Amino acid sequence: MDRFSVKQLIFLLSVTLAGVSWSVVFHQPLVIGFLPGYLILAFLSKQNKQSFKQILQISLRGVYKTRIVIFILFLVSFLLPSWYLSGTIAQMVKIALSFIHPDYFFVLTFVTTLVISMLLGTTVGTLSAIGIPILGTAVILDLPAEVAAGALVSGAFVGDRTSPFSSAHQLLAHTIELPVKKQWNAMLPTTIIVVIMSFIFYGAFDYVTASKMNHVVPLQWGELSLIKFIPPLVLLLFVLFRLSILYAFLSSILCAAIITMLEGTGISEIAQAFWFGIEGLGGGFLHMYELLLFLALAGAYNGLLEELNVIQPYLDKWLQRSTSLPSDTVKTFLATLLISFIAANQTLPIILTGRSFLPHWSRQYGKTELARVMGDTTMLFPGMVPWSVLTIMCSTIVGIPILKYLPFAIFLWFLPLVTLGVSWFKHVKKSKGIVAV
Repeated sequence: MDRFSVKQLIFLLSVTLAGVSWSVVFHQPLVIGFLPGYLILAFLSKQNKQSFKQILQISLRGVYKTRIVIFILFLVSFLLPSWYLSGTIAQMVKIALSFIHPDYFFVLTFVTTLVISMLLGTTVGTLSAIGIPILGTAVILDLPAEVAAGALVSGAFVGDRTSPFSSAHQLLAHTIELPVKKQWNAMLPTTIIVVIMSFIFYGAFDYVTASKMNHVVPLQWGELSLIKFIPPLVLLLFVLFRLSILYAFLSSILCAAIITMLEGTGISEIAQAFWFGIEGLGGGFLHMYELLLFLALAGAYNGLLEELNVIQPYLDKWLQRSTSLPSDTVKTFLATLLISFIAANQTLPIILTGRSFLPHWSRQYGKTELARVMGDTTMLFPGMVPWSVLTIMCSTIVGIPILKYLPFAIFLWFLPLVTLGVSWFKHVKKSKGIVAV
């Protein structure tokens, strides 16, 4: 028996999506727009025989699950101010200017981020390591920062989705009970197609902007200070050796703060930068606390959704009748998009979609087809939903709102379209084969 009726579920989703849409459109704190959805979910849970104590306990467990993300964003608010005060950002921008040729800036940005993300397997770690200097370089060269951010996020998601070192990649393989190697092979054809399209896309921007800018003066190596390499180097080493990302951010911030104090900056000035951020660059706790409250509330909401089994029964019913690979691809596409809209994280869409759709896809098409479709949709949608945790982390690190850079993050939105085309092509090919027989 379903805990929530169809009317209750539609009402819940309508209130939740209306609230967060209002927040995004009118630039209001997400926590305010998301609160009505949580209150409705709590009310419906009470109607479904959950006590207030149970609702509170489940909500707190959900918040606890998101604690790492909350701590990461808390530390991210201090990362940029600390790197700025220590002179690290200025130095990294100088280096990036000398290595990334202005005529091929966007292509090289995409390629560099792609390679690093495949090695690190993390969007957040990749953007944290190279996002700030590359965006700073784009600003110096008077290039559109939103295109640079799109190239950065696109490259970072290649590794987040595809790298065997990615926790999301491993989670998907575990959820659909498929070896990592087979899953990687299933994703490879669409990956190659969209990476090539990304080259063409960013190459076109390079062609248009190359003649409109001045080339920079070559780097004078004597101007550099080795000590200012320490904060980003510490962060990169922690990520490379698979150590806690929390310790990576914390260690990098502390190193930058010590360098700043050694150069004569007082503790009060550092504290002020940590609190208010840097004018024109951002950062600072004052600009972050509303997002931290939202993440806690989203964790509580997801906890209730998952433990009370709100959505999964309806996903199971939706796939009872099989029609064709293209139609089931569309169903999976829509279901995982809906879950991404309301779950606000990357983990729940992978688990819910994978567990619900696995039996049907295993019988009809095989697990590798589900791996392809989910890899091209479920893994990417949490990077496009404005109130998703992963999106918030990406946009916070690059310092540009999602709606501004998303049109230029081609890997995120073009890959789902390609996988729909691949499913249609396979269906047509199979139909012709049957007719021929």
